[in-house]
Amino acid sequence: MDPTSLSAELLFFLFLAAAVGGFLDTLAGGGGLITLPALMMSGIPPLAALGTNKLQGSMGTGTSSFLMIRNKRVKLRDVKSLMVAAFIGAVMGTIAIQFINTEILTSVIPLVLLVIAVYFLVSPNPGNKAVEAKMAPRTYRRVVVPLIGCYDGMFGPGTGSFFTAAGVALRGHGMIDATAVAKTLNFATNIASLMVFLVAGQVVWMIGILMMSGQLVGASLGSHWLLRSKPAYLRVIVVVMCLGMLVKYSFTMGWF
Repeated sequence: MDPTSLSAELLFFLFLAAAVGGFLDTLAGGGGLITLPALMMSGIPPLAALGTNKLQGSMGTGTSSFLMIRNKRVKLRDVKSLMVAAFIGAVMGTIAIQFINTEILTSVIPLVLLVIAVYFLVSPNPGNKAVEAKMAPRTYRRVVVPLIGCYDGMFGPGTGSFFTAAGVALRGHGMIDATAVAKTLNFATNIASLMVFLVAGQVVWMIGILMMSGQLVGASLGSHWLLRSKPAYLRVIVVVMCLGMLVKYSFTMGWF
């Protein structure tokens, strides 16, 4: 498609979708379920929409990761090996999606969103104090992180929520700390996927750059809000976002 054929209204809609997606993704994950449908509604082919979504999403996760590190919510040396594992998983997933029908993911996404929402609803209130981990660091790094990275490479929306939930449930992190770490891992997966999509020529640059500016605005606002929020509020946002995305996705797929 020719990006110059898009109307000013549609371009503004894409900018706004990126800003809202960047803000929500920083707080609770799932911004991709706002930006990806927006791209596909604009008439962009599925693989190009996925690639362009990674380009604009990298700005959001990159901005929030930088702010988390600068504000010392995350130490780079503590997450470096996890970022490498997430990167490798995302590369594998992105390569696989070039040859797999994306229809198979239509049943996976709502199931995972439902699991995350139910987990945060019924689990003990995750404050911002670490508790005993239920999984060894090596197993978490070698199995869980690459698997989530692979999912992000194959599709992506909700990845931030998955990393946050895994950090709380398996590594015993506090809610805000788990969310902060999730930003750095999501940045690694976005960059990995973007590299593969660039090689495959599946990026619409003009739209991607426009949406990157929206992501920069949204992620900056979201990062400042995250550092000042209470874990209980963040928990509510995660649940509402997951259930909201589940409903939206169900209507998009025509299940209702």
